[in-house]
Amino acid sequence: MDPSIGIIVNPRSGGDIRRAVAAAGRSTVEDKISIVRRIILGARATGVHHFHVNYEPMQIVRRATETIRDITVHYVNKRLQFTEEDSTIAAIEMSQRDVASVAVLGGDGTNRAVVKGWPSIPLLPVSTGTNNAFPEFIEPTVAGTALALVALNVVQLDQVSQPAKIIHITADGIEPEIALIDAIAVADPYVGSLELFQPETMKIGLLTRADPTAIGFCSIGGLLHPLSPNEDKGLFVAFAPVSDQRTSKIVHAPTAPGHHEPIGIVEYREISLGEIVTAKGEFILAFDGERKIRVPEGVEAELQIRRDGPQVIDPKAAMEAGRHNYLRDS
Repeated sequence: MDPSIGIIVNPRSGGDIRRAVAAAGRSTVEDKISIVRRIILGARATGVHHFHVNYEPMQIVRRATETIRDITVHYVNKRLQFTEEDSTIAAIEMSQRDVASVAVLGGDGTNRAVVKGWPSIPLLPVSTGTNNAFPEFIEPTVAGTALALVALNVVQLDQVSQPAKIIHITADGIEPEIALIDAIAVADPYVGSLELFQPETMKIGLLTRADPTAIGFCSIGGLLHPLSPNEDKGLFVAFAPVSDQRTSKIVHAPTAPGHHEPIGIVEYREISLGEIVTAKGEFILAFDGERKIRVPEGVEAELQIRRDGPQVIDPKAAMEAGRHNYLRDS
């Protein structure tokens, strides 16, 4: 079969409550249509004409491609759950088809949902969310070109990508879970709460990366101890209220766009890949900024970082390795 590229779009990314309670910008449907269009045009110019995509209620891909000729678009999902499970299902379907590389439009949560469906997915995450640490800000035309270079085997996937670090979470009576950037235990009464995290409720956190130029927990970690995605280690942080006698440091961090909070820190330290961190409930675990599961009182959760996640394509490396494809003698 001819090489094909996948595109998974979360139509709801970049439009959550942080537009009301903080100063986050909005990623509109029109923005996403433009991004998808440029990805496809970049890939088509490089030689890829087949695209596997997810159907979603805003019909973003259809609207992006209705005037583009010489391409074939295959929809992988027939039904919608109207939850993040739609992204998971799309990833599962693409893993079973001849899809060589995938663009994911969304934030950290969207990419987490995708990886749950296809753990080793060769992806290029394109940022359209809010507190994004995992996706990249990149011109979509270049993203489409890089994806096409991989799909056409002009560059080898293992030369322009590496497996991401993943946090694995297990506890008795709870389905195993993952996080791409951070797993945070909070004393919060509500799973799925739409409010910002209150510093006094935060207990412990495990981070795969820590970046002082980011937003959210990744930023908190980065202001304490920067840690890149390429380093084979993670960061453990223990929190306490600013007024708590256990607090040894206070970090003023941008916890959401335009929103700073003083965060009390008890301790922080590097941890090795494979090292197990335990925490005993009751608390709620938030993955990549979203409150997901309640760990009951007395139940012990185990958290561990391993480098066994998706193959994240480096667009710069792909373009540098494949630049000869665009050179011709005059």
